[in-house]
Amino acid sequence: MFRRKLLAMFALTVFLSVVAVALLVSEVTRRAFERSEDERTSALVTQFRREFNRQGEDVARRVQAIATSEEVSRMAVKLNRPQADAGPYFELAKTTAENTRLDFLEFVESDGIIISSAQWPAKFGYPEGAVGSFAAAADQSAFLKQEELQDATALGLFAVRAARVGERPVYVIGGRRLDKSFLSGIDMPAGMRALLYQNRGERFAVELLVDPSENAGGSVRPAWALEPLVDAVRQSKEETSWLVHWSGDGAEDEVFHAIPLLGAGKERPLLAILLIGNSRRTYVELMRKIRSAALMVGGGGILLAILLSSWAAARVTRPVEQLAHAAREVAEGNWNARVDVLGDDELGQLADSFNRMTTELLGQKERLMQAERVAAWRELARRLAHELKNPLFPLQLTVENLVRARQQTPEQFEEVFRESSRTLLAEIANLKGIVGRFSEFSKMPQPKLQRVQVNEVIRGVVQLFQAQLEAPGRAKISCELQLDPHLETVAADAELLHRAVSNLVLNAMDAMPEGGTLSLRTRNEGSNVVIEAADTGAGLTAEECERIFTPYYTSKAHGTGLGLAIVQSVVSDHGGRIRVQSARGRGTTFVIELGRGLDPERVAG
Repeated sequence: MFRRKLLAMFALTVFLSVVAVALLVSEVTRRAFERSEDERTSALVTQFRREFNRQGEDVARRVQAIATSEEVSRMAVKLNRPQADAGPYFELAKTTAENTRLDFLEFVESDGIIISSAQWPAKFGYPEGAVGSFAAAADQSAFLKQEELQDATALGLFAVRAARVGERPVYVIGGRRLDKSFLSGIDMPAGMRALLYQNRGERFAVELLVDPSENAGGSVRPAWALEPLVDAVRQSKEETSWLVHWSGDGAEDEVFHAIPLLGAGKERPLLAILLIGNSRRTYVELMRKIRSAALMVGGGGILLAILLSSWAAARVTRPVEQLAHAAREVAEGNWNARVDVLGDDELGQLADSFNRMTTELLGQKERLMQAERVAAWRELARRLAHELKNPLFPLQLTVENLVRARQQTPEQFEEVFRESSRTLLAEIANLKGIVGRFSEFSKMPQPKLQRVQVNEVIRGVVQLFQAQLEAPGRAKISCELQLDPHLETVAADAELLHRAVSNLVLNAMDAMPEGGTLSLRTRNEGSNVVIEAADTGAGLTAEECERIFTPYYTSKAHGTGLGLAIVQSVVSDHGGRIRVQSARGRGTTFVIELGRGLDPERVAG
């Protein structure tokens, strides 16, 4: 409709303008927000690392002070004596840790045996680890380490120092927990927070996520939303960013920057993951305001476009709408629809042409219905003529044979009469069947399956056409039978199969007007029985092979084009298939493949 097109043009112009401005503002806002987010995340990461290093240096100083203290030196001297007893120092680590405000503290002999443990006193006398690792870490800075406790595992920032008095040093291992209190010491900007995931176990666990906020209770909202981010860092051990959707509200989303925290040693195991979250609430709310403003402006513009288009198109579109309504009535079957002719302009001429068209359509409709009825009867007549022509010619030859036999001796006439009578009765019965089937308006009957020997069907067809093959006045066609004596029986309708083979024989005879050889062959091929009908005629082109089974397609001047279509229908109803092999000057071969189908013993005889 012109009115709708005009409305669409105005509305599209306003819409595209508003969308372009909104997209431009949104893109500028997004980039600015991303720059701000990157800057704040970078500053927070720098602050965390600074605090991490400061805490590490503090732990190292305290452990160094313990290692050089007078009490630890006296313990080292006594333990260097032969058959020294470490029992008196069982509580030393706990007391020293409380005085130095360390969460973890252990004294370990040079052979790796624990002398005293503040976090797990029962470890007294057990080995702590390889002596070489203590010696390598004794002069290094602080490092991360998972510490096994009596009923849990804790992540800590550790330092190792050695009290070297005598030949066998005593190692001091001390540290502090990396927990909520550590994260609370980081100054967080508004809209940002830091979480810590302790990497223990093979699967993500909510209880391993540490949130320093007071109302978190050791976890965050639906903490499982962080699982993909944690898994990604576990696999790559590299810094990764991820957008986390906490709920359906986009304002609740956060962009998390994950920093892997690695332990000491050659393998550098992943011990924890620092998660720095940046809320997108400010960005989402700003984008909502931009969209709201765009919708308001766009809505106002579209409303104005509706008013302008309605005013501009009212006088032009009303006659066109009437014409379109009348056309719809015609399409729905109301052939008497008319349009009022107002004026002599282009629209008036169009309305007058429409009225004349509907009047002509009424007359053409009546003529078309009559033509369709005539065409239907003609089609039925063509089908009936084609089906009746095949048996009529053998009947004619049989009668002619009787007439010629009448002039011979009574004994010869009697013999010809008996054979011809059987042929006449068989073909008359065949004609009755054809007429009965065409009474159903050319509907092909469904096969009545029975146990059928295909060789017998082919012999019957050859016997039927023997006289026609050797008819006087036409070139001789010799018939060669190559029938497999061990051919399996098939479940088929003998009458329909007889008709299909007869049509192929007639088709072959028509293809050899100057004579030739007709070959009928059968064989077993896997689970199929194969029938071949070959002639030595002129052959077919590739195009003719493609269209040969199309109803009413024929290359003969006198053909109806139904014979091969009927053959294909019969073969298809039997669950088989037919194909043609031909080339110009090399004759034509039709190949029918029939499945043996049902067990012949179970098919009605």
